[in-house]
Amino acid sequence: MSHVVFFLVPGVHLLDLAGPAQVFSTAADFGHPWTLGYVAERREVPTAQGLPLVARLDWPRLGPDDLIVVPGWRTSAPAGDPVIGAAALRVLRDHHARGGTVASVCAGAEALGRAGLLDGRRCTTHHDVQDELARRHPRAIVVPDVLFTADDRVITSAGIASGIDLALHLVATRHGPAVAAQVAREMVVYARRNGHEPQASAMLRHRAHLDDTVHRAQNLIDARFDRPLPLSVLASDAGVSERTLTRLFSRATGLTPLRYQQTLRLERAEHLISHGATVDSAARTVGFEDPRMLRRLRARTT
Repeated sequence: MSHVVFFLVPGVHLLDLAGPAQVFSTAADFGHPWTLGYVAERREVPTAQGLPLVARLDWPRLGPDDLIVVPGWRTSAPAGDPVIGAAALRVLRDHHARGGTVASVCAGAEALGRAGLLDGRRCTTHHDVQDELARRHPRAIVVPDVLFTADDRVITSAGIASGIDLALHLVATRHGPAVAAQVAREMVVYARRNGHEPQASAMLRHRAHLDDTVHRAQNLIDARFDRPLPLSVLASDAGVSERTLTRLFSRATGLTPLRYQQTLRLERAEHLISHGATVDSAARTVGFEDPRMLRRLRARTT
């Protein structure tokens, strides 16, 4: 069982909190072991939208598989930012030091900055406060105009609804793209917005359609993209002929089923390579029998 704990500060934006919470709650509904908790420095937390929230004051015991998320808050001027106590900042630092992941939505990046977690790391925040974040934390590498960044288990996202993209990314990283796609579809989030490479997830980018037959085929490809998937198997699972599936798939996604599978393999391989895997080992992991195919696809994409 993994915990995701939301640290709430006064003036928290409801969607900064509710979007990621819905993603993890939906993943748990599908049988993936997430429990949600809410911690604050005072029991009742006022929100930017006027609805008060009630949180616990004590932190649960957290391990390396657990996640802390700091949703953003309404901010206007530096003097108006909420005070965050030293004890809470120490929890953020210590959790990361023990191998855990810390994430933020919107202005929540400021809390990570105060904890020293942005020093030397790529990060982002809402476009209205990007310059202010860079000014306050000059050692942070603030990346403008992207949905989210991930750097050494410090994950930051842009404004408000981008917290959903961040949470889907974390679900995909932990449980695979098929689960993230399942959660996104349940939430009626069929498409992920384009942005920097980590945001351009193929398993959501090509879900911006309402064709149930194609969705069924994509569900199977998402779950088994690293294994051989003959067109006949996909068509049988979708309940149509091979020719019909190819036509519907291309019309809905702009790709053939094979090209879609290759796109998922390439995206996963790039993730593995960015974390230290060799091209050959990444190719084998994602299902390419010949690493030269991965090299050709990478060169074509570049």
